[in-house]
Amino acid sequence: MKIAVLGAGAIGAYVGAALHRGGAEVHLIARGEHLKAIQAHGVQVKSPRGDFVAHPHATDDPAEVGAVDYVFLGLKAHSYPSSGSLVAPLLGDRTAVVAGQNGVPWWYFHKLAGPYEGRRIEAVDPDGATSRVLPPERAIGCVVYPATVIEAPGVIRHLEGTRFSIGEPAGGVSDRCTALSEAMVGGGLKSPVEPNLRDDIWIKLMGNVAFNPISALTRATMADICRHAPTRRLVTLLMEETLDIASRVGSTPDISIEKRLRGAEGVGHHKTSMLQDLEAGKQLELDAIVTAVVEMADISGADAPNLRAVHAAIDLLARSGQQS
Repeated sequence: MKIAVLGAGAIGAYVGAALHRGGAEVHLIARGEHLKAIQAHGVQVKSPRGDFVAHPHATDDPAEVGAVDYVFLGLKAHSYPSSGSLVAPLLGDRTAVVAGQNGVPWWYFHKLAGPYEGRRIEAVDPDGATSRVLPPERAIGCVVYPATVIEAPGVIRHLEGTRFSIGEPAGGVSDRCTALSEAMVGGGLKSPVEPNLRDDIWIKLMGNVAFNPISALTRATMADICRHAPTRRLVTLLMEETLDIASRVGSTPDISIEKRLRGAEGVGHHKTSMLQDLEAGKQLELDAIVTAVVEMADISGADAPNLRAVHAAIDLLARSGQQS
């Protein structure tokens, strides 16, 4: 099995190192000092489950790799539309693209039976730009649960979690998902093949759509937000609205809001990825996590007043360039 990890950052390098350890042929596509460190010393994973070093091939040139069986996307979702020149050399006739992204994927309505089948979500597929680069037929969905950070170039600190749920947009259990799952498990990861992955997407999105923008607007950690009664109530309202939107587009995630809140509070004083990006001066991962959900509220006729208010505020912050 030949796998390319495009965007071998914190999650991508961790996945690639695990897959390589499990025996897959892995090619990491990275850049800068991170790439140089991996080429010189391998990917050094520091984990409460045990440290290890993997030495997969690493390059900044996808043409050097050629066609693969699977492309794992470690890029942020807003980079997808402009990734064509990087993705194209990796695609063969049967190459699958595994989108390890946060939020709503560009393929969401692809092969989803019902009134919205085939509908494009503009926030994540502007004018079809993402679909032209990453045809939905190639997509394998992936919900990423682990938390990792780049501690130093080539050094990945694995904080918690090993689960990467995967699934077909059309549902069911395919051979290509089963084969990928086996490779992930062989590398020490959990990778259940979910017949209805969209429910998993909404379970994670319940937290992201609430905690990410609130943390960026307030600079608060997840524990801070949960322990302050007014923001805890706001998170609850945002989760209720998100579940309403999910049900309107055909998903019924099986988790209670209170359980989701307890889990978030248990994480402690953790900064969300959106707050980390804000403090680092990076583009906020807004379109897939919040804007797309608001668009789905428009599509399905949901009111979602609190979600719309929070989106207005975080969108203004992103547009104003107050990245400090």
